[in-house]
Amino acid sequence: MSETVKEYIRKELSSGKSSANLRYADLRSANLNSADLSFANLSSAKLSSADLSSANLCRANLNSAKLISANLCRADLSHVDLSFANLSSADLN
Repeated sequence: MSETVKEYIRKELSSGKSSANLRYADLRSANLNSADLSFANLSSAKLSSADLSSANLCRANLNSAKLISANLCRADLSHVDLSFANLSSADLN
């Protein structure tokens, strides 16, 4: 993941907004362990092989997101929109 993308994510998450807009973001293999992504718009985001373990995804929009082989262990998936998301081989334990 490029430094530009990392900086954008950092900026979105620390902006004080009620949610981060990461729609269409390419976050493949990103380390988002324990990240607070509650209410984030991650629709159509590429999150394949991303580490989302222990992340707070409460009420996030993951509509059509690619979560192939993503690590979602202990992630808070309360009220998450996973419509049309691809969770093939994702670790949900």
